[in-house]
Amino acid sequence: MTEKARCARGVRYGRVRRTADSYRAVLAVTGAALLVISFLGRLPVAVIQFGSVLLVSETSGSLATGGAVACALALGQVTAGPFVGRLADRRGQRPVVLAFAALNAVAVAACALGALLRPPTPVLLALAVLAGASVPGIGPLARARAVALLRREDAPPGLVNAALSLESTLDELSFVLGPALVGLAAVAGHPAYAFAVAALLVAVCGTGFALHPTARAVAPAAAPRARGARAALPRTVYVVRAGLVFLGVLLGACGAGIAALTEELGAPGHAGLVYAVMGVMSAVAGLSMAALPDRFGLYGRWRAATAAAVLLSLPLVWTHSLVGLYAVVTVFGAVYAPNLVTGFALTERAVPRRRVAEGMTGAASAFVGGQAVTLAVAGRLAESHGPGAAFALGSAAAAVACAVALAARPQAAPDGSAVPDGSAAPARGDRAAEAPTPDAAAP
Repeated sequence: MTEKARCARGVRYGRVRRTADSYRAVLAVTGAALLVISFLGRLPVAVIQFGSVLLVSETSGSLATGGAVACALALGQVTAGPFVGRLADRRGQRPVVLAFAALNAVAVAACALGALLRPPTPVLLALAVLAGASVPGIGPLARARAVALLRREDAPPGLVNAALSLESTLDELSFVLGPALVGLAAVAGHPAYAFAVAALLVAVCGTGFALHPTARAVAPAAAPRARGARAALPRTVYVVRAGLVFLGVLLGACGAGIAALTEELGAPGHAGLVYAVMGVMSAVAGLSMAALPDRFGLYGRWRAATAAAVLLSLPLVWTHSLVGLYAVVTVFGAVYAPNLVTGFALTERAVPRRRVAEGMTGAASAFVGGQAVTLAVAGRLAESHGPGAAFALGSAAAAVACAVALAARPQAAPDGSAVPDGSAAPARGDRAAEAPTPDAAAP
């Protein structure tokens, strides 16, 4: 081995070791128990989102009704998500999660019971909206809690990025395991079994997440209630949400295209496996984000991630075989987590410290909303014009997301802090008292 090769190998090994050390440091602050509880607590969202299509389609005999119920679930979550985050910022995570976890467990059970009793479709849709609107938002709130814990310990910016990468990886894994649990329930007897497991998980793990000692790290701030205290969030937050909406459109369109293509090829059972491959690749990419150097700023990462989404989604348009689909998705799946990690990181840097939960739930709702609305539209597009049309819609959405990222510029938050292009961020104190960093200039 040459000296140059040995040096390159040493650099790669050093990065891997530093990345592993970053995750160990994050877990040392947050605790492994919180990681497990928050993962199991967010799993029901993926279970009911995928399971509602299967359950309602089986009990009603209509795939269209199943899709409408799934869309109602997602729209309920999108509509109420920012409210849950705002309430958690004001009242603290503990009482909010306790109340919503109990309500959501009842709502999920009622949704499953409703599907089994086969009431009129409007009743099913109302139950689905309630199940979606009562989701306790454990994923976004876990991000806010991890950031608060790390900031309290004066952790360097790299550890905050590692925490956000870890949280996005947990999201991806939940959306791989959620459909798998639904499939196992269907094989074991009935898709409704998955809803029973989801209701139990959200009741037990949601309560555990709320009562975990780390909830004290995000206690409601003693913010003044004077007029103007609820000022609008910085423009950057809404720009990032717009990008996440189109990322959701990309995922929804690709999901419809995958389902249509596997059906066309006579292998509909492979759709779930393709989703799993995509989710696993996204999780791997998410974990790798912590290895990026600090000099690779957030806006640069956002532009690179959206550009990769455009380029890597294009081959899907011309994919016409099962082998080709697996090959393309194996590469394409790596684009999601980098976009999500960067979007949440930009949101965390832009919002005032006392409104982090609201910012995180709003970002998550933007992504879920884009996906939910697109699933119905892209499904009909795929039925009328083939899978390639749905994939083309996804590529077009990725192009718009890339244009948004290219046009975006850092902006000062209402409390006086700047949204940096680099990874550095103030680690302590109220942002209103912090001076902008040198990286605050527009790139």
